[in-house]
Amino acid sequence: MPNAIILGTGSCVPDKVLPNTHFERVGSNDAWIQERLGIKERRVVDGQTTSDIATGAALKAIEAAGISAEDIDLIVLATATPDRPAPATACAVQEKIGANNAVAFDISAVCSGALFALSTGCQYIASGMFRTVMVIGADTFSNITDWDRRDSVFFGDGAGAILLTATEEDRGFLQFELHSDGAGKDGFTVPAGGCEIPTTAETMAQGLHNFQMDGKAVFETAVSVVPPTIESVLAKCELTVDDIQCMLPHQPSIRILQEIARRVNLPWEKVRTNMDRYANTSGGTIPIVLDETWRSESFHAGDHILFAAVGAGWTWGAALYKC
Repeated sequence: MPNAIILGTGSCVPDKVLPNTHFERVGSNDAWIQERLGIKERRVVDGQTTSDIATGAALKAIEAAGISAEDIDLIVLATATPDRPAPATACAVQEKIGANNAVAFDISAVCSGALFALSTGCQYIASGMFRTVMVIGADTFSNITDWDRRDSVFFGDGAGAILLTATEEDRGFLQFELHSDGAGKDGFTVPAGGCEIPTTAETMAQGLHNFQMDGKAVFETAVSVVPPTIESVLAKCELTVDDIQCMLPHQPSIRILQEIARRVNLPWEKVRTNMDRYANTSGGTIPIVLDETWRSESFHAGDHILFAAVGAGWTWGAALYKC
């Protein structure tokens, strides 16, 4: 079966910057946010939609790959903040970039979304059904944030795109391990807007269309489930953390990532973060940090890149890529 390799990457964040000082109005402060979360500022949309920033990222990935949008066979877009409940935001992106030959659909796994979407794209390539796949992670959490709550500090808006293509060479994505646990569905949730709690004037007034998060549960889940998943992926590939060039994780908070790295004995200097500039961009985190790393660092044949994420659901996973 063919392997899926990275052909090009791109990212897009809004121009509007929201600094930590903005959150003094809800009882937080810059020093606490930087120390506990690692965030200095975040970007928020100003009239843009999720498909707008996803399109920006996709066009940059197409340019980096040196292909035409019409060469794309499939678009898989991970988002928890779609433009509309229907149709899929991926279809809006397909139209905007002119990928007329592409199948397009969305995946919802919140902060794990991009990793789940990558796995999906790789399986389509491995099966031989598609050859060139665009994977996008994009979220505009500013649209589902209650700015009068202290937990409004966590998220920013952004999108990243990854173009995958098939190869017969001994490189590409070697292993994925994905998990879900629906018992944690209330740890991070947007209660209303679906058929369980349809939209009404009352649900709007109660703020039930904004995210609700149990921060302690997120931390405890992340540091308990991600390390063994990383270790399992490495073991299946007969590798250790010493073989890892760098880890590109979801960006939940600096303390979560530090604890995950400590538990798997991964040196902190191998962990790539950008939450200081963008905060947690949910589905956008992994493809954005991948784009920045892919463009700024030199990788050599045989280098291994580790991916890891945890998100609402609960959902979590890890993956390994060989350059």
